[in-house]
Amino acid sequence: MLPFFLKLFTNAKPPPSDAELLRLYRQTGELEHLGELFQRHSEMVYLVCLKYLREEEESKDATMHLFEHLATALLQHEVSNFKSWLYATAKNHCLMQLRAKKGQPGTGLDETSALFVENQEPLHLSEAEQREETEQLLQQALQQLPPAQYTCVELFYLQQKSYKEIADLTGHELSKVKSYIQNGKRNLKIYMEKHHAPR
Repeated sequence: MLPFFLKLFTNAKPPPSDAELLRLYRQTGELEHLGELFQRHSEMVYLVCLKYLREEEESKDATMHLFEHLATALLQHEVSNFKSWLYATAKNHCLMQLRAKKGQPGTGLDETSALFVENQEPLHLSEAEQREETEQLLQQALQQLPPAQYTCVELFYLQQKSYKEIADLTGHELSKVKSYIQNGKRNLKIYMEKHHAPR
């Protein structure tokens, strides 16, 4: 029996990489590929949510919501490092939930809009509804960025990676990383100012 099992082990194909599963999902739109990809990192996502939300059930719900979000987001964006991108997305999702729950402007402001909109005063973020509207607008703005800008901006601002770390993760030259971040931030600010409805 042993040689038979050894033969099975020897001939077994290695599981597809994250990049391959992501390519298959983007190519086919089949949730089977996304499910396998997300399952690999679901524990990390849950632990990130638990770290910020501190409630088990709420963290489980957030993990499911993130999976639903990925089904759309990954068809819109090219992601070079799925695990890093997923970590940043989960963290950002939790921070926005906390901001909406607290309803307190100026408390830990924002790992979202405050990162990209240098002049916060005209936004008048004084009510939960207005903050939620701004955060949704920021998500829309992020989705308009070219893939390279999106990845670099998210790694730099939301995951607090250094220029060098981003260059290592993405394979871009250091000068390109700085350019992508600068241009991405400018494009986000332009989009926010253009589409934000004054109150």
